[in-house]
Amino acid sequence: MTMIPFSPPRIDQKIIDEVIATLKSGWITTGPRTKLFESKLKDYANVPAVLCTNSATAGLELMLRWFGVQQGDEVIVPAYTYCATANVILHCGATPVFVDSGNDFNIAFYEIEKAITENTKVIIPVDLAGFPCNYDEINELVNRQDIKDRFMPVTAEQETLGRILVLSDAAHSLGALYKGKKTGSLADLTVFSFHAVKNLTTAEGGAVCLNLPEPFDNEELYKNLCIKSLHGQSKDALSKLKPGSWKYDVKEVGYKYNMTDIQAAMGLVEIDRYDDDMLVRRKHIFEKYCEGLGKYDWAQLPEFANEDKTTSFHAFLFRIKNINEEQRDEIMKRIFEQEVSVNVHFIPLPMLSLYREMGYDMNDYPLAYDNYSREISLPVYYDLTDGQIDTVVNTVIHSVEEVLNK
Repeated sequence: MTMIPFSPPRIDQKIIDEVIATLKSGWITTGPRTKLFESKLKDYANVPAVLCTNSATAGLELMLRWFGVQQGDEVIVPAYTYCATANVILHCGATPVFVDSGNDFNIAFYEIEKAITENTKVIIPVDLAGFPCNYDEINELVNRQDIKDRFMPVTAEQETLGRILVLSDAAHSLGALYKGKKTGSLADLTVFSFHAVKNLTTAEGGAVCLNLPEPFDNEELYKNLCIKSLHGQSKDALSKLKPGSWKYDVKEVGYKYNMTDIQAAMGLVEIDRYDDDMLVRRKHIFEKYCEGLGKYDWAQLPEFANEDKTTSFHAFLFRIKNINEEQRDEIMKRIFEQEVSVNVHFIPLPMLSLYREMGYDMNDYPLAYDNYSREISLPVYYDLTDGQIDTVVNTVIHSVEEVLNK
């Protein structure tokens, strides 16, 4: 039997043709396709402006640095997320403040307020597996007068906002819905990922949705971020090609965070068929898993839709009741032995050497650990066939029951 992979990218003839057309155009770095992709993402998320970057990580760090996050500052993040969410905080010299998870894997809203101090500058909620966080509650919290009174601005941007910034890590949740609105428009700033395993991939890549309140001018900020994300240079290569426009200036020490047109070419194909094709197929896979596994008492299915939220169907976070971490690992081993690839999203940050050695203790985040210790991510990708879904389901059932009956 051929191994069922976990999450291969969708590379079909449409994508291949568009990438070839880009190569033949002679324009392979940031250019017309990147600008068009930004425009389509702006319309898709219904936000004032979108900046494409070479990764979601770059987008997160760029916006933390724009807001002036620095040594002595604190940024609140979930303990249960990928390391990139917190690593960017360390790059800025600030301190990650971890918060426990809820049953839906996302940051536990009721724990956020307890973590706020006068040093808190940003909250980064993470839409784990594509299921949106409780954005109304988070936005109401940062706008509450007693919380605003504790905010200590030290930069012009912080002074203008006058409160804690909400920077959404929506790496998983492009296309997810929260109270009728798509992710991208739910926070001050939102960052998407287009990494190879994401629903919409550009091989590597990301995007920042700008949705700041007045008096910020999001379109003007977009122009400034184009400079900041390209070495602080006043003109990009596309602008300099105009007759007589070769001369440029460098206004600040910037970064090299731009997306290329080769990446954007893939994104342009996918964004046009995303809702009506990609999300439809991924939803079908989720429903088939629920149908096959939901009948077992030991199965805990992920929440992926309710009256307020609908996931982007990025990852199927399947939990098994009343097992420990060692049993979970044994179940995964048996699944792999039957030629089915599975994964875990993710090892909580306090368990990783980097953060553990900084003094973070996993015992402080019991719900995050419980979720992690019983979780197995099942394959979800466009080309996964119904027959392969059945194989995954049967393999999981067989492996779980073998371990439970030992």
